[in-house]
Amino acid sequence: MLTTIIYRSQLNSSCETIPLLTIVEEAKHRNAALNITGILLFNGVDFLQILEGTEESVVKLFHKIRADERHHCVVELMRDYGPRRRFENVGMLLFDLQKETAKSVIESVLRYSKLESYLTSEDRVFKFIQTFITQGKQPDICVDFLPDNWTLEAELAPFGEGVNGLIDNQICQFAFQPIVDPSEGKITSLEALIRGNDGGSPERFFNAIDQEKVYEVDLQTKAYAFALAEKIGIGNHKIAINLLPMSLVNVPGAVQFLLDQIAKYHLQPEQVVIEVTENEMISGFNQFNSAIKQLRAAGIGLAIDDFGSGYAGLSLLTKFQPDKIKIDREIVSDIHTSGPKQAIVKSIVSCCTDLEITLVAEGIEKMEEWCWLESAGIRRFQGFLFARPQLNGVGDIQWPQVASTHRPTH
Repeated sequence: MLTTIIYRSQLNSSCETIPLLTIVEEAKHRNAALNITGILLFNGVDFLQILEGTEESVVKLFHKIRADERHHCVVELMRDYGPRRRFENVGMLLFDLQKETAKSVIESVLRYSKLESYLTSEDRVFKFIQTFITQGKQPDICVDFLPDNWTLEAELAPFGEGVNGLIDNQICQFAFQPIVDPSEGKITSLEALIRGNDGGSPERFFNAIDQEKVYEVDLQTKAYAFALAEKIGIGNHKIAINLLPMSLVNVPGAVQFLLDQIAKYHLQPEQVVIEVTENEMISGFNQFNSAIKQLRAAGIGLAIDDFGSGYAGLSLLTKFQPDKIKIDREIVSDIHTSGPKQAIVKSIVSCCTDLEITLVAEGIEKMEEWCWLESAGIRRFQGFLFARPQLNGVGDIQWPQVASTHRPTH
């Protein structure tokens, strides 16, 4: 299968004398033997390369290129499949923008094209090339937060002991996971994650329930989360609870029930954030909107959870603006290597900045993910990198710290 991969990377500062012509000559012979065409553009800092060939050979070569320490911040921009080659099988071509004008480079690239001229103007590969040539050097979003410059230091969470056993024969348990702001070194809230009494997943808990009572049970279980918050003494910290959107529609008196339970366990409504997922279709939107208004009027915060994983997120944003949006972990995972994910998150950051909505990136497991997201302007995070959910309590927090080898000396 004919495959095209486009990636962007940056020259490692320790390799400024990199012999580009020698590398290209070596690559030309290697690529020709693999029936791969490589088009490499360089502007003194950034590389853009197009690899074209069979899927197996191109993917294998890309993995090898990604591990090359002579460049860093390797980001895959596009992976595409097509019926025919865009370029002649030349092995490898280098276009050095330090030595050639933008116009001459564009003309040279087009000379090696096998597409009819009317197709190149709409072809994504040629659009990537033209943008790279005309936009100049890009700011290094990675350089302020290089993963090697950071380490993690553990700290005990500032809460009381966890609860042993169950509370009043409850039908489920909760695990608390902190949402943190590493730049401020503080916990911004605790998310209450539902677990079965055997410690099992939310899916297993809800699958074992009579499906006609799912919404009623979903609502009632939040009382146990509030009880746990009181037991461990969360003080002025916020607690975030997940709620199926239709629980607010299908259960009579849902809002009043939540307010009664908040008061019962000596919390303030302003401490509570309700996270609604966009994975569930919301029918009866007028009733849902009415419930949201009542919650907001009482002081309860609102967040859209798993933003980007379903079909309702943008629609919900047009109808009401939450206090917080949590970017789904599927978008966050390995974002430091994915151009499409980076573009999506940059757009979300811009949108939420305009709307004054707080962003949380969830599912952070790698230092590289946090570094990219922090440098992109996100300040709040949730994930195993910082703290794991702890059943009936709050576990240790792992705070990023500048590694000792990178701390300034006086």
